[in-house]
Amino acid sequence: MCIQCGMCTGGCPEAGISPFNIRMLVRKRHLHREIDQLLPWYCTSCGACTLDCPRDVKPSEVIIGIRSALVEEGRIPLSLQKALENTFLQKNPWGRPRTKRGDWLNDLDIEVPHISETESKRLLFTCCIQAYDPRCMVIPVNVARILNRAGMEFGILGNEEACCGNEIRRIGESGLFEELLEENVAVFERYGVREIITLSPHCMNALKREYGNHGFKVSHYTEVLAAMIDAGSIAFNGSYNGKVIYHDPCFLGKQNNVFDEPREILRAIKGLELLEFSESRKLSLCCEGGGGRMFYEAEISGQRNSEKRVLEAIQKGAEALVTSCPFCVMNFEDPATEEGLPVKELSEIVIEVL
Repeated sequence: MCIQCGMCTGGCPEAGISPFNIRMLVRKRHLHREIDQLLPWYCTSCGACTLDCPRDVKPSEVIIGIRSALVEEGRIPLSLQKALENTFLQKNPWGRPRTKRGDWLNDLDIEVPHISETESKRLLFTCCIQAYDPRCMVIPVNVARILNRAGMEFGILGNEEACCGNEIRRIGESGLFEELLEENVAVFERYGVREIITLSPHCMNALKREYGNHGFKVSHYTEVLAAMIDAGSIAFNGSYNGKVIYHDPCFLGKQNNVFDEPREILRAIKGLELLEFSESRKLSLCCEGGGGRMFYEAEISGQRNSEKRVLEAIQKGAEALVTSCPFCVMNFEDPATEEGLPVKELSEIVIEVL
């Protein structure tokens, strides 16, 4: 039972820069018609409120419930409505043709088999932003090269893959999420998938924590790579002479406790000096990309979290801001470009020294 302590709002990365008030939403969750219909969409689903709650109310889930009621009534921002329609039609929120889902393979200089042709039944799950966004298409290319270099067999689904549904559920469309879940699981079972390596922490979260137990192991690629380094199956021949600062993505860190593996990878690189933000690990400042916010531009009165992050990185002396989530990369890119600070997805650093 909520005791209105305010811990959730106090720890929310949106509370200080917008009218978002989690405590008020939790208090009025059964009276959603009385709530300003724009307020629930400020939430980034970072999970900080749920971590901070002393009574295990799970405020982030309460907000998803409010959103679900608004979705049923059609009280939803047009950009989010369009993202849901796109996902229903093309199995991705951007509405790009499903037949183009494997176009990232065109930039690859190695052969990647379909999952049906592999013995290991180890699947590299691309998902939407890496499959379609030009900035993020480099991530599956890099990870495929890294796994190949380490001698690890894997396969892909190509256009048989559908959106994982992580953001769809958080927008409040539980019915569409269930459809995506059932479609993906049916494909996994058809080809006997035993292990899934995800590129996005958002995909990892959905497949590992929200799909239920279907007999396949789910990992983020940084977990796999860190284990390879520890086992000696891959080593870095080159060096990276510079200072980098690592940003913990919410869905990798706060929600799935993967903090050490990305840092272990970076520390294994010769010449690289790893810096830390003042708010890191479970206190990491959300980039504001989750919970559907990639498809909805909320009105912010204060300085955006991405701007704060970039400015602190520069103040700490970092020569690059590194993260392991495509949503974070996209959100940091604009403010970082303005300040002349490179933003790198972790796989880009690895490829440079491999």
